[in-house]
This record gives sequence, C-alpha cells and structure tokens, in this order.
Amino acid sequence: MVSFTPTDEQQQLVDIIRRYAVNDVRAVAHEADETGKIPEGVVETGWQIGLVPTAIPEELGGFGEMSAITGVLAAEELAYGDLSVAMAVMAPALFAYPMALYGTAEQRENWLPMFLEESPAPATAALLEPGVFFDPNDLQTTATAEGDKARLNGVKACVPLALDASVMLVYAKDSETGSTDAYLVQRGTDGVIIEAPEQLMGLRALPTYRVKFNDARVDAPCKLGGAVGSNYETILNRSRVALAALAVGVARGAAEYARDYAKERQTFGAPIATRQAIAFMLAEMAIEVDAARLMTWEAAWKLDKGEDATKEAYLAKQYADKAVLFATDSAVQVLGGYGFIREFPVERWLRNGRGFTAFDGLAIV
Repeated sequence: MVSFTPTDEQQQLVDIIRRYAVNDVRAVAHEADETGKIPEGVVETGWQIGLVPTAIPEELGGFGEMSAITGVLAAEELAYGDLSVAMAVMAPALFAYPMALYGTAEQRENWLPMFLEESPAPATAALLEPGVFFDPNDLQTTATAEGDKARLNGVKACVPLALDASVMLVYAKDSETGSTDAYLVQRGTDGVIIEAPEQLMGLRALPTYRVKFNDARVDAPCKLGGAVGSNYETILNRSRVALAALAVGVARGAAEYARDYAKERQTFGAPIATRQAIAFMLAEMAIEVDAARLMTWEAAWKLDKGEDATKEAYLAKQYADKAVLFATDSAVQVLGGYGFIREFPVERWLRNGRGFTAFDGLAIV
C-alpha cells in the first residue's frame, strides 16, 4: 500500500529543507530574479543538505539509497522557496542520478566521487531541444558511431549551468538503431558550442544555455552504461516525477500566500477571504495542490518499487502542469492589482509556473 506518512528520516529532511526554503531562499528570491544571479552561498547551503550523496553507492562514499519518494518530498520543499534556486541545487543530480543507476563500474568510480564534495559538483545534462514540436521520444540530436568514437550533432536548449559544467550528459538518438542514449561530454570537447545565456520569461535566476554540437566526437566508452546503455524511459519518468513535485511546491507556495493575504486584506470591514468568490477560488487552489501531490507520490512510489511508472509519471506531470498554472494565476487574481507588481512574489510564481509544460529534462529524482 502507498503510505502517506513520511519516515522519521524523511520528515527530518523535509523540516530541514523547509527551514532553508523559508529562511534562506525566499529572502533572496526576488533579488535573484531581478538580477539574474543566485547568491553562491544560498546554493552552497542547499547542496550541503546532502540530497545527491544519498544516491551514491556506499562503496564510493555515499549512502547508497536512491528514493524517488524522498526526492519528491525534497523537490516540493525546495520549489516552495523558489524554483530557480531549487533547479540550481538539483542540477548536478541530472548527471549523478543516471550515472548511479546505469553507469558502468568504471564510469561510476571515475565520476561519482565528485558529488561527495562540499561544493556543488559542476555537472549537468542536456535533453530539451528548441522548437514547438520537441518530442523527448524523438530527439533530433543524433549520435553516429565511428570506430571507437561517437559523433554528436544537434542543438540542445535550456541546459542549466552549462557554462560552468566540467561534464554534461547529452541525450541523443542513435542514427542507426534509433535508440536514445546518453553520452558524457567533457568541457573543451571540439565541436561543442555554448551560446549566450537564454533570456526566459521564468527561471530568470537560473543560467540556462543553448548548446550546439557540430560533429562533436567523444570516445565510445563515454556512452552511459557502455555497450549495455541505459533505460531512457525510466530516466524520463524520474524527470517527469521531479518536475511534478517542483510544480506542487510552486503551486503550494502561491496558494498559501494568497490564502494568508486574503485573511489579512479587508474590504468593507471584513477580510476578502470571507467573500464567496475568493473563498471558492482558495478552496479550488488547495484541491489542485493536494491532487497533484498525491498523483506525484503515487508515481514516485511505483518508481521505488521498480515497477513501470510510465503512465503514472506522465499523468502526474500533465496534471501538475495545469495545477501550478491554475494556482499561480489564481493567486495573482486574489491579490488584485498588487498581484501585477513585481515586488510581490505571485507574479514571479506565475511566470515560473507557466513554463512547466516546457521544462522536460530540467530535474530528476
């Protein structure tokens, strides 16, 4: 059965991240969004909570247990603070988690120790591609085998922290078999071009980049999992569940802020929360947040059981995409004219919430 009660360890982690999100993240979120830069100390503090090391095998110094349920609990709390900071803290996991799941013994030994350091590991992943017809199951970036090397061609978009990454996982379609695999591409590889930072409507504090691959050649052993490869569908499912959890965090933040504002804001001698239209809107926001959370938990639970969670992960992601947009847009409406002012966080949450439909591959649990 699905348990709705976190373990003692999970609840302790949730409490720690919640304090971090409220006390550290929210204090800098507005300025970070305005300046396009997250204070380094905030990301460092988030990294030191230790989410990623829990997925590293014990023989390499980690704790050796990857839990999707723990991951979604953490992701919701991080996004409750701010989505840009949450994705910055979680970005190294885009490389570490697939490596821990599917890397060869040599790959894991070479790359996973970097995620046990006190500072965030300079690693990321590139999945999303530009264009309205992007389909994660039909990537346009290709990998062509050439002897003991693979040649990568294509364009990736919204690659978080790409400029500072020493290595990234690049997802590409095999030009011969049509299968999708991930390739380790190190900084300085010929044919890899990192363009200027993207200017997005949301996630303005998270540096994302468009990365081009023009006949970029990597050694054949750089294929994740070696000759066996990796389970791309499972990686996609874990990404969908992570994004659903982040959406729940943003939606919950907006719903709670609007609720508290409505209780305090008075018109004609009574709080606006007592007005039927506002009360109904707040109730619908709470319903959407809880529904999206439960669907996310179910998908994460199936992932932890090792079952096929494709259906549950997809539905959770689709529902959460709509729930976060409804909750953040409703929060702007509850605040009225104040909701359109940048000093109030609801307009930032709305901009961030609107992007979830296009965030494929930007998080993983």
